Amino acid sequence: MDEAGRGPLAGPVVAAAAVLPRNLALGAIRLDDSKKMSEAEREEAYEALMAHPEVYIGVSIVDHATIDRINILQATMQAMDDAVAALKTPTPLDAALVDGNRVPPRCADGSLGTRHAAAIVKGDAKCAAIAAASVVAKVTRDRIMVAAAKEYPVFGFEGHKGYPTAAHVAALVKHGPCAIHRLTFAPIKNMI
Repeated sequence: MDEAGRGPLAGPVVAAAAVLPRNLALGAIRLDDSKKMSEAEREEAYEALMAHPEVYIGVSIVDHATIDRINILQATMQAMDDAVAALKTPTPLDAALVDGNRVPPRCADGSLGTRHAAAIVKGDAKCAAIAAASVVAKVTRDRIMVAAAKEYPVFGFEGHKGYPTAAHVAALVKHGPCAIHRLTFAPIKNMI
């Protein structure tokens, strides 16, 4: 599993879990850390993964209000656990592998049916299933932020996806936060 959206000032954190067949063949499509792929490559990989009959995907979205209420770390852990819970695999999972340095609590304690759980630093570059989860989480979140850009056009979410770019911060200073901004994140918390 992997997540997208820990650092932005707006929008949700999205986690995905992926189970792949041993010898997954996606033709010319490569899987990698989603940050190392172009948007077009991520979109193509996402579509191939979602259409593959032997690939199982679980996705969880934790909104900005929950992030503000429980903090980004807890929201990320909740999203990852919920993504694993959303998997509909024909057999129980033997292991849960997560990108990063922490295992989400319900994966760690076995309550989601996983017999083993491990955190792998830079796992999205080392494990195809984590890379697939990385792609699914990133594309899902990016699509949410592109849709949000239509509702809140002054912020330019379609370009920066809510990350704290100079243009985004300038729009925040000029317009104040909108309904999907994370109010506990600086510099927003200092504006209100």
